[in-house]
Amino acid sequence: MGILENVKPGELYDANYDPDLLRVRKETKIKLHEYNTLSPSEEEKRNQVIRELLGSCTENFIIEPPFFCDYGSNIHIGDNFYANHNLVILDGAKVQIGDNVFIAPNVGIYTAGHPIDVKRRLQGLEYAIPVTIGDNVWIGGGVSVIPGVNIGKNSVIAAGSVVIRDIPEGVVAAGNPCREIRKVTEKDCMTKNFKKL
Repeated sequence: MGILENVKPGELYDANYDPDLLRVRKETKIKLHEYNTLSPSEEEKRNQVIRELLGSCTENFIIEPPFFCDYGSNIHIGDNFYANHNLVILDGAKVQIGDNVFIAPNVGIYTAGHPIDVKRRLQGLEYAIPVTIGDNVWIGGGVSVIPGVNIGKNSVIAAGSVVIRDIPEGVVAAGNPCREIRKVTEKDCMTKNFKKL
């Protein structure tokens, strides 16, 4: 993690003017540019670049470009992970993603936030709080996950949701703010005709 070890969860730090953080973010952007512009035929090179960027990963995962993050080293993904196009992860703090997680297009996972008061915000101060996504979670298109959220295993987050608080295990959740709609049941395993929530 290097310089990011100095970023303590929930505490303010200088995100806009700290030269070390700026340097690391620039290095990350260079790697992301390479990853996002490589041809699909250059699969081996793409895999090498993304593996160098992430904090930890398994052999079996796909992140469709374009993909964007702040540092990369704070992102830890489990086995059989799939993220569709335009995933954005602001990883000032740790983002832990479990096994068998599917993420639809245009999803944002944010550990970073800014002070509400103008004076500190204009000083470039920021805070970061970890995000955890459990095993077997499906996150629909256009979802936003804000700092400090934990999404329990086996849950589904409906498209367009804004997740501002923890979501329990084994539920379907939706809305702005996102909330539990119902439990995932055995009946869901037998559904042949799918409909909107």
